[in-house]
Amino acid sequence: MQIAHPVGRAAASRKYDLLTALGAFALSQEKAVQKRVLRLMTLVTARYNWTRDELAVGQREIARLWSVDERTVKREMAKLRAQGWLEVRRQGARGRVTEYRLGIENILQDTRQHWTLVGPDFDLRLSAGDETGQGAQVVPMPVKGQVPAPSVEGGTEWALALALLHREDEAIYASWLQGLTREARAGGCLTLKAPSRFHAVYIQTHLEGRILNACASVDDSVHQIRITC
Repeated sequence: MQIAHPVGRAAASRKYDLLTALGAFALSQEKAVQKRVLRLMTLVTARYNWTRDELAVGQREIARLWSVDERTVKREMAKLRAQGWLEVRRQGARGRVTEYRLGIENILQDTRQHWTLVGPDFDLRLSAGDETGQGAQVVPMPVKGQVPAPSVEGGTEWALALALLHREDEAIYASWLQGLTREARAGGCLTLKAPSRFHAVYIQTHLEGRILNACASVDDSVHQIRITC
């Protein structure tokens, strides 16, 4: 199946189709997921630059829009990244906000089973990927990986970081990261337990920096990772 991006002649209708797919999906989910999808839909409607395929909004502005604090924004954005619904185009630095783009293929893939709830015409249109039939730009929908993603609903900094690490590299996650468990948190130090000494040594040598960056991206009070076995 091919999915057309919201560019070209039918761009306006495709934007509404994307929001409709998100809405139909959200209404079938539990309240926490419904709230997250509503926040994304509101952010996209209010601030997404469709011409540049870009979302460049600071956490303070998002917090105001969502009526939450900035810590909640950071966690919710991390969950959306872990789902592949938001992708980082450029990491923020020196006063510049992080720039995102929508992971449209992942959104449509995750919401696909709910398209028929809208109607057969909607299902057919999105399945075809081009409602005009006039050769709009399309890209292949990717096949999901074979390694199941961890749940982001646990709420801990490690649950969110682990989901991000899975999204970045499924092979590394499957081989080394999914075996780590959260053991303790003391101030800015997060302690993770590995299944063996060999596993712990490998993590410390090769992956500790990557783990720390992922944890800090969802909770900036984390500044040290400790691996035990």
